[in-house]
Amino acid sequence: MTRNPAPAGGGPRRKAEIFTATLGLLAARGYDALTIEGVAQSSGVNKTTIYRWWPSKSELLRDALLHAPAMQFEDADTGSLRGDLEAIAGQVQALLSDERRRAVVESALVGAVRHQAMRELVVSFLDDRFGRHQPVFERAVQRGELPPDFDPAPLVDAMAGALWMRVLVRREPVAASFTDDLIGLLTDGAGRAAQRPAQPGR
Repeated sequence: MTRNPAPAGGGPRRKAEIFTATLGLLAARGYDALTIEGVAQSSGVNKTTIYRWWPSKSELLRDALLHAPAMQFEDADTGSLRGDLEAIAGQVQALLSDERRRAVVESALVGAVRHQAMRELVVSFLDDRFGRHQPVFERAVQRGELPPDFDPAPLVDAMAGALWMRVLVRREPVAASFTDDLIGLLTDGAGRAAQRPAQPGR
């Protein structure tokens, strides 16, 4: 899918209003019923203007997921891998604990199961967020907490998956002890990987 950049005109406030309306309608109606016409009515922006900036709802929804303030995470740099992972986990927990933002995530995941276009959007969003967290693991390699060839993708998937399962499926709160145990398991495993001798050919 071709990336359509956020519009240069219109101002940040107008774009934020459109993104907020887009995600709100996704949460309330789901991917199938989301339309640019509905976004125009909800945001108060003329639909021809929205179509000029985003020719399809997929392109609009992609930018909304990537750039809406509600879906942003702060950079984590605490001085240790465990501290950084705890900071990231806390942001994921805050996202999923907020009723409106959780509804967006749930609607996006349901849509991803049913529609290829929505699945590509979700993968694009996750890849973008993973890329933003790469400095966390680069710093951990420099500190000797991770081996140079460590692949952080399974660690990130395991952390996010456990939190999503806890909140979205089990509908249980994420206690501090749960997060501590989860991060402990992940960092202990990563630490053992750092101590393993390098394998030939890797």
